[in-house]
Amino acid sequence: MEPQREWFEKDYYKILGVAEDASASDISKAYRRLAKELHPDANPGDSAVEDRFKEVASAYDVLGDSSKRKAYDDVRRLGPMAGAFGPGGPGGPGAAGGFNLNFEQMGDLQNLFGGLFGRRRRPGDTGQRGADIETEVKLDFADAVSGATIAVPVTGEARCRTCEGLGAEPPARPQPCPTCSGTGVTEENQGLFSFSRPCTACAGRGVVIDEPCSACRGRGVEHRRREVKARIPAGVTDGQRIKLKGRGGPSQGPGAQPGDLYVRISVKPHRLFGRDGKNLTLSVPVTFSEAALGAHVKVPTLDDSTITIRIPPGTTTGRRLRIPASPSTGGADLIVEVEVVVPEHLSDEQRAAVEAFAAAPGDDPRPHLRRKTSDHGESS
Repeated sequence: MEPQREWFEKDYYKILGVAEDASASDISKAYRRLAKELHPDANPGDSAVEDRFKEVASAYDVLGDSSKRKAYDDVRRLGPMAGAFGPGGPGGPGAAGGFNLNFEQMGDLQNLFGGLFGRRRRPGDTGQRGADIETEVKLDFADAVSGATIAVPVTGEARCRTCEGLGAEPPARPQPCPTCSGTGVTEENQGLFSFSRPCTACAGRGVVIDEPCSACRGRGVEHRRREVKARIPAGVTDGQRIKLKGRGGPSQGPGAQPGDLYVRISVKPHRLFGRDGKNLTLSVPVTFSEAALGAHVKVPTLDDSTITIRIPPGTTTGRRLRIPASPSTGGADLIVEVEVVVPEHLSDEQRAAVEAFAAAPGDDPRPHLRRKTSDHGESS
């Protein structure tokens, strides 16, 4: 993984307001809070807040990825060493403290700093990766259970529709920079090391534009609202985060990849159904007689139809009955939880029937509460 020069200059932990030993969960929470606070939709026309939003997104792009975070931490720890390379650096004239660098033991360190010291860019690999974007969508309960394809609204930077992201006024096209031969960098030899610096002639883009696009002023991007189609898998839960690779912010310059779009799901509650993992749940009231004698009861399904379930004789409150998945249940098992309803008011006929039932011989429901006699003949 190639580090960026920005890693030496910016403290991503400070940008997100978290400690350097913060957990992945704390980092994610800090990012979500800041992203919601600084989102361009909540601060229209405020360029300072928009810049801060991009800075927070860049910080989370690194710290939110475990492998990138490790590389970033390694670079930050070794950062002061990097400043010593070149004239006056280790092993060179004026090296402080007689510091010597054993190249045979550099190993991964050479790979780590390769992107910073002397590694040439590939032709055409001159752009900057697009920013990651996070947005939230509210999903109907039924769509969360069975899955759906939805249009996700996104407001922010998008590829310019006039120049198709090239930055040049059509039909003109960008041309390779003659100063850096299209690499986007120039090299400065300093003894043992060669330092790569962004080309000043093309600002590191690797191309020059004679006639900038009138719509985006040569940036290749514009601020607008767009819709991204997203396939939401069946069984998503409230708060779940879905990654849409390459559907985030547009790249800057040729050869770079767009950012990713993260969609946070907010599931609307249902008036009848609940969720238990991937299963649907439904509370079904039954009468005393239905619970005691057994019954067939009609219950609603997720698609507004009904099915008939069997209540076994002797069913008690809290008993859970599983109905296998079907199209009417959104492809999920339906867990029916029985609730035996005790009437608050009885008619004379009902009271007489209940009194007759109570007078009839039956099992004692409370044998475990009786006082027992111990082996010594004493009550316990």
